[in-house]
Amino acid sequence: MSRIKLEDILFRPPRILWHFVFWIVFISFFALVYGSFEEDYGRQYLILLTDAVLQIPAVYFTLYFLMPKFLFKERYIEFIIYLVLVILVVSGLLWLNYVLVQKPIFWPDNDYNPYFLNFGKMLKNTTKIYPVLVLAIVIKWFKYWYREQRANQLLVEEKLKAELNFLKAQVHPHFLFNTLNNLYALTLKQSKDAPEVVLKLSDLLNYMLYECTADEVLVEKEVKLLKDYISLEQIRYGERLNISFNILGQATAMRVAPLMLLPFVENSFKHGVSEEMDEAWVSIDLELKPERLTLKVENSKSKHEDRDDKFNYKQGIGLKNVRRRLELLYPEKHKLDMHDSEDSFLIVLNINLRTDVN
Repeated sequence: MSRIKLEDILFRPPRILWHFVFWIVFISFFALVYGSFEEDYGRQYLILLTDAVLQIPAVYFTLYFLMPKFLFKERYIEFIIYLVLVILVVSGLLWLNYVLVQKPIFWPDNDYNPYFLNFGKMLKNTTKIYPVLVLAIVIKWFKYWYREQRANQLLVEEKLKAELNFLKAQVHPHFLFNTLNNLYALTLKQSKDAPEVVLKLSDLLNYMLYECTADEVLVEKEVKLLKDYISLEQIRYGERLNISFNILGQATAMRVAPLMLLPFVENSFKHGVSEEMDEAWVSIDLELKPERLTLKVENSKSKHEDRDDKFNYKQGIGLKNVRRRLELLYPEKHKLDMHDSEDSFLIVLNINLRTDVN
């Protein structure tokens, strides 16, 4: 606890200290400027201190009342009117300060006897208030603008994070729904492969529920997920489906957002294998290069596919989901192409990935 408090003192000084430093620097600067005319720095410093007695209340009245009440609420005309009034009133008080305090103390031998209501001199004294007032307003406005920008940025980041979590959560039930349908089909046929499907499904769910919580996972884990999923589909369709899965390169230390590749492969099986097709096929090629991943998934199409099927084929939940995730996670770092021909459907995905150097 003592170490944290020490750090706060050293690196996070209280606000009042910054205000104190501001006034010391402001007064010292003008004391040096005015004092250089007659080489009388001490007296000029004291004169500026007496002016500060009136300047300080005016500045903080503007910063903590006028700005929040008018300027920050975009009531600009009212703010300007009140600001001008503050400058005029304080200028008059500074003139009275000169007549009643500064002249008797600092220039007692001067024969000049100023009038109290010398409006010309009062207006001239605006030069003593508006520079510090404008400077304080600019600093306060910049601080307010920075905080607003930071708050908006955090809001956008939180919104994107929530959307990503929602999209990621959608993958689980979508995948589970399709796989349970596969298992249901096998149990109807009383297939001996049903227990193996349950076991593989358990492994897949274990990965998705417990290992996909990070923002990124190793590509090799995603490759294993694809292999397990393909094995499930091979069990389901048997010899009726020709599956080709080729991997070129190694996924050493490469990382990708979890469950980013599976929807494309899943979609190829869901829409590319029809009961009406005698020779259905799916071809998957995964090319891994340093910091770059290329996935090509192509599948056969039914010649009897109607218009609605084609729409669902390209705009299903899985593909819409992964499109949005790519936009959020890899802006300007990915390219997704879809090629629709009469006999097949092909997607080509390129992603620039980060390599884990640890």
